[in-house]
Amino acid sequence: MTDDTLASSAHGSTTATTDDRVLDVRGLTVTVDAREPYDIVREINFGLRAGEVLGLVGESGSGKTTLALSLLGFARENLTLSGSVKVAGVEMAAATESARRSARGRVISYVPQDPMSALNPALRIGMQLAETMGESRWTRRSADWDRIRQLLERVKLPATKEFLRRFPHQLSGGQLQRVTIAMAMLNRPKVIVFDEPTTGLDVTTQAAVLDTIRDVIAEEGVAAVYVTHDLTVVGTIATRIAVMYSGLIIEDGPAGRILTASAHPYARRLILATPTVEQRRKLVGIAGTPLNPKERGIGCPFAARCDLVADECLVATPEPVEVGPRHTSRCLRTDVVLAASYSRTADTDQRWTPPERREPGLLFVRNVDISYGKRYDESQVLFGVDVTVREGECVALVGESGSGKTTLARAVSGLHKEAVDGRLHYDGNRMQWRSGSRTKVSRREIQYIFQNPYGSLNPRHTIGRIISRPLETFGIAKGAAHQRQEVRRLLSQVSLPTDYETRYPAQLSGGERQRVAIARALAARPRVLICDEITSALDVSIQASVLELLVKLRIEENLSLLFITHHIGVVRAIADSVVVLQNGVVVEAGSADQVLDSPKHPYTKMLLRDTLVMPEAGSLDAGSATAVRG
Repeated sequence: MTDDTLASSAHGSTTATTDDRVLDVRGLTVTVDAREPYDIVREINFGLRAGEVLGLVGESGSGKTTLALSLLGFARENLTLSGSVKVAGVEMAAATESARRSARGRVISYVPQDPMSALNPALRIGMQLAETMGESRWTRRSADWDRIRQLLERVKLPATKEFLRRFPHQLSGGQLQRVTIAMAMLNRPKVIVFDEPTTGLDVTTQAAVLDTIRDVIAEEGVAAVYVTHDLTVVGTIATRIAVMYSGLIIEDGPAGRILTASAHPYARRLILATPTVEQRRKLVGIAGTPLNPKERGIGCPFAARCDLVADECLVATPEPVEVGPRHTSRCLRTDVVLAASYSRTADTDQRWTPPERREPGLLFVRNVDISYGKRYDESQVLFGVDVTVREGECVALVGESGSGKTTLARAVSGLHKEAVDGRLHYDGNRMQWRSGSRTKVSRREIQYIFQNPYGSLNPRHTIGRIISRPLETFGIAKGAAHQRQEVRRLLSQVSLPTDYETRYPAQLSGGERQRVAIARALAARPRVLICDEITSALDVSIQASVLELLVKLRIEENLSLLFITHHIGVVRAIADSVVVLQNGVVVEAGSADQVLDSPKHPYTKMLLRDTLVMPEAGSLDAGSATAVRG
């Protein structure tokens, strides 16, 4: 990869010279100090000028965050940085720790995925902003106060004393993220590293945060590195995109070019695994698992997962080849990749077809009010909600954070412990709201899959024991031999190796843990699965694999799904019907096509307007990426 590969402007102008760059990375390598040392990030070269944004994408374990942190000189105790990272002429990789600390926040800043990891929960917001500027009290200097007020207004937060006196827990997720952006900008750095700052946010909050980031970059004239696994996000903010795999940049180029004419099989598969709100189409995950850099040997690191692999791919690691203006790919078969069809066509073969006789439904709730207190006053969160789920149907619950989606789902599953009023029917019979008052059959047939699999899996139990627990509880498999046979069948059903039964949750990736959670729910042989944001933090390839699995199970097991998500593209990919919640009220409901193609309520229209859309081939110039929304 040439030194100026990533140094073009947003408008495709001539390549920046070294003197133009505010970030200049040459030969950056991060090595693990072990008995047999190996590189987890190898030979990274790029440069950025003021106002440019590099989108760094790839699956978990590809080295994105390691690379991002190394730009600030951060490395774990057993890691060694080599090569050069210069930020506004200040060396970070080879500098002393004292020099690095002095530069952090002043010439280069960092915005984390979880804003609470950057904020002290015991300190008021104003105090934390002042400490970032080196002051002990935010009222000490009027110049500092002017800067704080200016940045708060720029990130669309109130610059009032009342707001500055708040503690972090008194702010919403979107407000917290904007506070961290303001903190990163306070000392006027030349470069900001954004590490997945919108992961897990609902579409409206995500749109607001992205608008804030875009405005700050333009107005402050900084360069930025934006780490994400969401290609629709990076397409709206990046001028260039670098795709990482097994610690290497395997493709880079102008954002529009990467998204519409990628020249590496891995980048192409990531794009095709990304759901879009525009049309329902089959999502296909990437077979196999990402290659651990420790196992990287000779040959292309993606060879084991590639459909186009040839003998020559196994001989040596491909060097970057130029496939277009400022566009390179580490692939020996770029001509084949570029010649392949790039259309993302609709797929309706697996659409649920309602029965001729429209029965009342397998599961329905009517006129439901739910509160978190003993009285229906200010603590009420749901108001007169109606939802119907028919046999084999997938119903999506969508809405912003705080709209009541999870509260309704937990009530239906029997987990809500406080006041619920309204009717709940299952399989033709009235069902109690409390799980303990339900029949054993109904408890078995309605299963819940949580958003965070690590929090719902016992870290002290093996995967085999976790999956076998429902088999024991509901008397499905008796005897150790029968249970082990069933556990292995379930692992195979969710596309996990059977020897995972002896592993623990900490030994699995996020996507693998989510598959274990699905296997545990399937062990009960349910008729209804309640899926609570189960793909919100997953890589697009793993998300596609999980959605593939759910579609397959609907066909094979005739499962019904109540699917909670804020990702409208996922709704299009999997849902038959949609229920839109706003502040605890159903504002629109209907078939997925009706709601997404012809929304009637202003709130639904707003959600669709704020949803990011993957550009099609030819929709972007190969030198710039613009915000594209539905």
